[in-house]
Amino acid sequence: MSGRGGIRLAVQGVGLIGRRHAEHIAACPQAVLHALVDPSPAAAAVAAEFGVPHYPGFEDMCAAGRPDGVVIATPNQLHVAHGLDCVRAGIAALVEKPIADDIAGATVLVETAERAGVPLLVGHHRRYNPMIQHAKAMLDAGRIGRLVAVHGFFWLMKPDDYFNAPWRRAPGAGPVLLNLIHDIDLLRYLCGEITSVQAMAANAVRGFAVEDTAAILLRFANGALGTVTVSDTVVAPWSWEQTTGENPIYPHTDQACYHLAGTHGALAVPKLDLWRNPVARGWWEAFEVERATVPPADPLQHSCGWGVLE
Repeated sequence: MSGRGGIRLAVQGVGLIGRRHAEHIAACPQAVLHALVDPSPAAAAVAAEFGVPHYPGFEDMCAAGRPDGVVIATPNQLHVAHGLDCVRAGIAALVEKPIADDIAGATVLVETAERAGVPLLVGHHRRYNPMIQHAKAMLDAGRIGRLVAVHGFFWLMKPDDYFNAPWRRAPGAGPVLLNLIHDIDLLRYLCGEITSVQAMAANAVRGFAVEDTAAILLRFANGALGTVTVSDTVVAPWSWEQTTGENPIYPHTDQACYHLAGTHGALAVPKLDLWRNPVARGWWEAFEVERATVPPADPLQHSCGWGVLE
């Protein structure tokens, strides 16, 4: 364990996102990586890489020494149980999205944490992306006028071996809760609160117990309407992963995953292309396009979610 001072954070669940959290905590001057918690034998090797203790379970870790906070990065179906473990122990927790795999579980976890006065956060780190911050500033400044229509994509192909882990084929692990939840959070951040939802889902391609495709209609409180489509079984370049370059393991495409249209212009995200009529508004009028340039940054690092657990 590092000898530096700072908030002591454990990571529970040492998969892809858990390891990224561990890397950022270890590199954060205000934090100390306290331990890794995961029953997998492979997690012990990861803990050795970081030079921190490894425990198979939450109670084992607490018996040896309590951290100040825990980042829960376990499979979706375990988020509520692991979150409740933290709340009962009085330890603040950042739960990776989704907070739960159903509404009932989320309600129990949130209400239990509120009654106990234990801080509970959800890992929606993408709001901290400088590009999203710039897009939000453009919308707030009225650059597209009154927001009228929104469309979001999450289209990509998850390879067959992704589903070798049984939990990824089980209810609660489809692309709506696993991936689209980030996009919905960003649309709420950019466009305002959602007041009604209609949706259809299908699992026609893989036939698993979870959806592989869904189409959603949204109504926002400001009167704007939105459409969102999600599929993890199509070959396509329109997803946050492939359009932002946020995570270098995905190929980067010069495309957009969100389109926001208003009475005076339209904005493509993440390209930050702003389309407007330079003189009069009309369908015969020429367009001018303005592209903002924002230096790339890892929002998982910028969010420093562990800092607000103090």
